[in-house]
Formats: sequence, structure tokens, C-alpha cells
Amino acid sequence: MQLTSTLTCPKCGGAATETMPTNACQFFYDCRHCAAVLRPLAGDCCVFCSFGDVPCPPIQEAKASGTAASCCG
Repeated sequence: MQLTSTLTCPKCGGAATETMPTNACQFFYDCRHCAAVLRPLAGDCCVFCSFGDVPCPPIQEAKASGTAASCCG
């Protein structure tokens, strides 16, 4: 399981590598470059699933095991 993901801001294009929490979803992220507050897109559970290059740990685990994703629910 990968615990880091590079978030890319849709507003300014700035990228930052962050460590993902394993015990909670991250619903908000303040862009380091332009201070925009990122929120998950419709249908996504967290900012890593919407703007990261790697989905959050619960989604990774569900894909690896072939089970239904149960992130933040």
C-alpha cells in the first residue's frame, strides 16, 4: 500500500506530495501554492481520490482485494 500521493491543484497546477491518513478521510486541503481550499469532487471520498496521483488507502485496499470500497462510509 502506498501512503503518499502527489496532489495537483486544479486552480494553479501546483503539486505537493503528502502523506495520506490511514484512519480518516481528508475532506479539505489547502494548496501550498495558491491557498485554494480543495474539496473532493462529486462521487469521490476525499481530496486524494479527486486530485492525487494515488487514491486513499481504503480505496487502494478495496481494489487490491476486489471488494467494494468502503471509504469514509
